[in-house]
Amino acid sequence: MIVDKSLNVESDLPAGLPAESAFIKEAWELLEDSIVYYRGHPVGTVAARDPYVEALNYDQCFVRDFVSSALLFLIKGQPEIVRNFLIETLGLQSSDKQMDCFNAGQGLMPASFKVETWEGQQYLTADFGEHAIGRVTPVDSCLWWLILLRAYVKTTGDLDLAHRPDFQQGIVLILKLCLADRFDMYPTMLVPDGAFMIDRRLGVYGHPLEIQALFYAALRSARELLLPNRRGEVYAQILNQRLSTLNYHIREYYWLDLQRLNEIYRYRGEEFGEAAVNKFNIYPDSIPLWLTEWMPETGGYLAGNLGPAQMDFRFFTLGNLMSIVSSLASDRESLSIMDLIEQRWQDLVGYMPMKICFPAVEDVEWRILTGCDPKNVPWSYHNGGNWPVLLWPLAAAAQKTGRPELGWRAIEMAERRLSRDEWPEYYDGRNGRLVGKASRKYQTWTIAGYLLAREIMTHPQHLDLFSFSEDPEMMEWMCMVREMKG
Repeated sequence: MIVDKSLNVESDLPAGLPAESAFIKEAWELLEDSIVYYRGHPVGTVAARDPYVEALNYDQCFVRDFVSSALLFLIKGQPEIVRNFLIETLGLQSSDKQMDCFNAGQGLMPASFKVETWEGQQYLTADFGEHAIGRVTPVDSCLWWLILLRAYVKTTGDLDLAHRPDFQQGIVLILKLCLADRFDMYPTMLVPDGAFMIDRRLGVYGHPLEIQALFYAALRSARELLLPNRRGEVYAQILNQRLSTLNYHIREYYWLDLQRLNEIYRYRGEEFGEAAVNKFNIYPDSIPLWLTEWMPETGGYLAGNLGPAQMDFRFFTLGNLMSIVSSLASDRESLSIMDLIEQRWQDLVGYMPMKICFPAVEDVEWRILTGCDPKNVPWSYHNGGNWPVLLWPLAAAAQKTGRPELGWRAIEMAERRLSRDEWPEYYDGRNGRLVGKASRKYQTWTIAGYLLAREIMTHPQHLDLFSFSEDPEMMEWMCMVREMKG
């Protein structure tokens, strides 16, 4: 049974914190004020409530933005808003998403929705990218939706919701969309630029790490949520095979550390056949000069992207952190990623956790990769800006790898400025010292991300809601691959 419990700011403060803490109390009050109601029921949170600038689409509820708020509501015993969100967004999945005479694929979840009133009745209107700047497709929405549905079921035990026919059909539609046959040889998911948190052109088309980490977590979520009937068993077999190959591919080919860098540096190009070592024909000259000095002796990370003669050597934060949380990265790789973050703290965290990617692209590269985007100038917004929402996945990765001191260090740093700066969307500058030039104030996922990070650090058991342990199916498959190789 689901118990509806209204938010009480004082009683719902994270354990171990004084109730009189003005900072914490302010954050909870702002989160409560951001809740969106539809026909009398809470269904989500608005992206931001900035009183200084025009709302544009920041008055809508974005799927990816709501995840941190939703996890927090689940932790605090408020599942009703998450249940309503899951039901309403599922209803929007099958709504019309036509743009310029083309229809998006079935299974696509909206990027955002808004409550509108017409003739005294409330309606939900969804945006699948047809109104977005650049008309970007929200590939990550359906992936986050599956991850959130699993978290809801784990919190409430309400498996009946996930087993409802409409939810089972929604899960299958997402799987059909994500697992469709395509002109691609890799187990990774092929997407265009702007398909996830980086929703503007930044040279991330292809197989970006963030999508692969979310894809992996979403497939594992779906495997747990599908009914154990004939259709569920068929999809379970498909999922097991894809999860194993995806896991192997990312660990084997995306990983970068000093040893791997030396191997790439001595690669031969134009190799042919099964015995090729340089399988993706990566040219040694493509290794950027900054990386040869920046890579520490110990520590490493997963590359941002991989394709034919293409390896994106930039560090993408959410992809690496979610790879740890989902166990897409191995235990050794996860520890190495946290070692790298600690050793390159000033570059990756700076004065505000945490940089979305490092380094920024500049000069001619900026012109080519961004199309001269004035919002993505170097060290701003998606091009090397610092995003406080990344505090919660950093805390989650720190807890999972047994490095809680890194999570607390980041939280304490954020507390020095977030309230004073009015909870901005992002920060600018090489070290994240400037409030973003076009940053919205009172950004909801900034607020929720901070509160969620504190919950994760104070109560590590909450990590179980959205994290995964090593997949036994994958381990069995890896053993089989090693036997075949040798």
